[in-house]
Amino acid sequence: MQDALAVQVGEALRARGWWVAVAESCTGGLILNRLTNIPGSSAYVLGGVVAYDNRVKSGLLGVLPETMATYGAVSAETAGEMARGVLARLGADVAVSITGIAGPGGGTPEKPVGLTYIGIATRAGTSRVEQHVWAGDRLAVKMQSADQALRMVFDAVSS
Repeated sequence: MQDALAVQVGEALRARGWWVAVAESCTGGLILNRLTNIPGSSAYVLGGVVAYDNRVKSGLLGVLPETMATYGAVSAETAGEMARGVLARLGADVAVSITGIAGPGGGTPEKPVGLTYIGIATRAGTSRVEQHVWAGDRLAVKMQSADQALRMVFDAVSS
């Protein structure tokens, strides 16, 4: 069975002639996996980075160490820098990023399990970040996060 949302995103990217890049932390490559499961995705998927460790967020994506020290790796600021970083480094037209706490451990009262930040950036200069707190186990958090990230790409490409 094909992933209807990923197909819809792919069709929108292809129609616009845009390339997408992905920077993932807590989803561990799930977004890119869903996109590349679609036949013909090589016409619009440029690539991605699984930046699970902060050294990768800084070294490959250009997230400022001060950003992570001040706001944390799981923050709107980090998600925004991740999206803008992968957009610039891979030369994409649109980029999506995600950082969060999938659980079951790692949460705090200020940053609970299920908290994710999803960033979107386009070559045209638009950039935004959404915050979500998903319910469920680790896989449910990852799936809900990936779904929303794909919806955000679709919205950015369709606008």
